[in-house]
Amino acid sequence: MLDDRDRKLLGLLQEDADQSVTVLAEKISLSLSACSRRIQRLEEAGYIARRIAVLDRDRIGVPTTVFALIKTTQHSDEWIDGFRRIIRDIPEIVEVHRLTGNYDYILKIVLPRVEHYDVIYKQIVRKTELFDVSASISMEVLKSGGAFPVDYAV
Repeated sequence: MLDDRDRKLLGLLQEDADQSVTVLAEKISLSLSACSRRIQRLEEAGYIARRIAVLDRDRIGVPTTVFALIKTTQHSDEWIDGFRRIIRDIPEIVEVHRLTGNYDYILKIVLPRVEHYDVIYKQIVRKTELFDVSASISMEVLKSGGAFPVDYAV
C-alpha cells in the first residue's frame, strides 16, 4: 500500500528521474537512507518500470509526428503476432494501441519529415494484409509526455 510520501516521490521522479536522492529526500522530508529504501521498494514492487532519458526530437532529427489509423479484416492470433513483430522492428513507430470503434489500431510514428511516412507505410504493407490505412499529420503538440496521475496508486 502506498502512502502520500510514496505518491509524492513517484510524482517527483516522473518530473525528473535524474534528481539526487538527497534532493528527493529533502523534498519529501525523509532521511537519505529512508528515501533510498523507498525508491528501491517502489522499483521492486513495479511502480517504477524503468528510468529513461527524454530526448529532444528536433535535435535527433525526428520532429514530425504522423498518426496512422489501421483497419484490418484479420483478427487471428497468428495475424496479431505477426503484426506485433512488424511494428516492433520499425523504430519510427514509437507507440501502438488497439482500439474500439471504427479502426483497429493507431500508430504514433516519428519521422525526419512527412515524406518519410511512405517508407514506413511500405514496410508495413509489404509484410501484412491491411484493409485500410488513414494517416494524419500532427500540426502542433498541445500536451505530451505528461506524468501519470499518482493519486490512484494503491
